[in-house]
Amino acid sequence: MLFGFHWNTANNWLFAQSILPILLKGMLITIEASLLGFVVAAILGLMLAALKSSRLRIVAWPARLLTEFLRDTPLLVQLFFLYYVLPDYGIVLPAFMTGALALGVQYSAYTSEVYRAGIESIPRGQTEAARALDLSGLRTFSVIIVPQAIPRIIPALGNYLVSIMKDVPVLSVVSVLEMLNVAKIIGDRTFNYLIPLSMVGGLYMILTLLASAVVRSLDKRLPKRGLPLR
Repeated sequence: MLFGFHWNTANNWLFAQSILPILLKGMLITIEASLLGFVVAAILGLMLAALKSSRLRIVAWPARLLTEFLRDTPLLVQLFFLYYVLPDYGIVLPAFMTGALALGVQYSAYTSEVYRAGIESIPRGQTEAARALDLSGLRTFSVIIVPQAIPRIIPALGNYLVSIMKDVPVLSVVSVLEMLNVAKIIGDRTFNYLIPLSMVGGLYMILTLLASAVVRSLDKRLPKRGLPLR
């Protein structure tokens, strides 16, 4: 028995049926961590992209260095840093929140590059036209540039959502009971790893296929706006 669930190890089919509810609970935690991590990555990535696009070197260079640092260090190092170092400074977060934050911070470096590519794809004439209308730099960026860039970068952002989902098992090192960690615990208790791990593989495939389908649907529905200014 684990977390109130009973399973039958005498018959493989009954065993699979008995562990399915707890694996689905682990899958829910996987989905929640993936979505929260993606939201953090999308917001931090946009902020990094805006800073890197600044004409002020004192603003742009630190943002570029931070992006390189995040890209060139393992997710596990960043996770351990947040989990073990932040409490020394009075910031204590639950393991789940720390893990989702680590995922978001790591992938913000990648999403910032996606934003940068999308922003640079907008014709410079758009910015010049906004300035001619006396719009500020921040308003030009948030109202003119970003709304046109978002539809162009949806497929790339969607790929990173799938990547974040597949990195969630790393959170097991800080005792987050995501899907793979639950399957390992079941295997440790029953000495039957084949069925729980096979089921986790199948559930992961379903999740990634669904996420990819949602991204493709969004990509088709969102209009690709843009004026022919150069």
